[in-house]
Amino acid sequence: MRDFNYYAPTEIIFGCGRTEEVGKITKEHGDKVLLVTESLDSPVSPVFERVKNILIKEGLQVKHFDGVVPNPTTDLVTEGAKLAREFGANVVLGVGGGSSMDVAKAIAVEATHPGTAWDYNCHTDGPTDATLPIITISTTAGTGSQLTQCAVITKTSDQDKSAIWHNNIFPKVAIVDPEVTATMPKSVTSQTGFDAFCHNFEAYLSKNTSPIVEALALEAIKTVVEFLPKALEDGKDMEARSKMAYADSLGGYTNSNAGVTLPHGLGMQIGGLCPHVTHGQALAIIYPEFTRFTWKSAVEKFATVGRIINPELINESDEVAAEKSCEAIDGFLKEINLWIGFKDLNVTMEEIREISNRGQVLGDYLNNPKVATIDEMYELLTKCYERS
Repeated sequence: MRDFNYYAPTEIIFGCGRTEEVGKITKEHGDKVLLVTESLDSPVSPVFERVKNILIKEGLQVKHFDGVVPNPTTDLVTEGAKLAREFGANVVLGVGGGSSMDVAKAIAVEATHPGTAWDYNCHTDGPTDATLPIITISTTAGTGSQLTQCAVITKTSDQDKSAIWHNNIFPKVAIVDPEVTATMPKSVTSQTGFDAFCHNFEAYLSKNTSPIVEALALEAIKTVVEFLPKALEDGKDMEARSKMAYADSLGGYTNSNAGVTLPHGLGMQIGGLCPHVTHGQALAIIYPEFTRFTWKSAVEKFATVGRIINPELINESDEVAAEKSCEAIDGFLKEINLWIGFKDLNVTMEEIREISNRGQVLGDYLNNPKVATIDEMYELLTKCYERS
């Protein structure tokens, strides 16, 4: 076995109803809480109000920043950080999906450092331990942000989507309560659920993977394949919601230690240039061509995942199972209603060219078993324009 490191410092509080513990948990880290969420017009807003009331009942002072939007920007983070400083926040609580948790992390940095959060992104030395303590409650099941050292943000002026990636932004505590994920509509369940699949599959494939990551990733992939369709069929199925929250958490552990690969690097650029496209949609668009581009460079692993999705491949050779895994993943995307192309989301060929040109801004593509050139990225993405 080769040497490896594994690091997972976040305390996870997992289980239905455990949101009720947020007051006592937060109090251990501070008494002036900046609550970070999306708009109160959101269908999840009752969760925000419930959390706020629990905090106040525990004797904590609370200031609510409810300005989070999908594909959050540096301008938005600066607005939240200003509020945190004026309030004197000493702990930040992100409640919501990946965007809310990422914004909470970025605010925790900008509120305590010179400049903006962007000045501490993955191309720099990152933030110091002056970063405010971060606590998260995830209302979706797929981003894994509650357990990672990553905060994805877009620099508004440049339409450049990047991330802070540093151990100082690992949340102190993550509350994973499957009950609150039942608020998700089908489209969000599908998109975030597929993101959980991608985090684990890409960490499994990554050149930075390890035996621990591989074991966790395969467990998560099996779980998503079985339970995401069930969660889509019945959003109140708490076993399915719990299993998806579990797979999402495993994705946080695998992503934080092995990283992701080509689809996430390209998907980030899609979100930066075309913010109306969600992260899950971007991944779904890319995956059919990504699998065909990559499988020959990781035959055994593609074969293993192909057999999880389609057990009929068990009796096939690794070579055949790996090739047919591409069709198996296509079938899964169709099953969860994510068989989409760029054309479906009004992304133009000119925008595809620009996405490709930015494809090496982030280093995720270097983790892929087959490293793509810019021209290969462009060829791959043009094949994603329209689905038959």
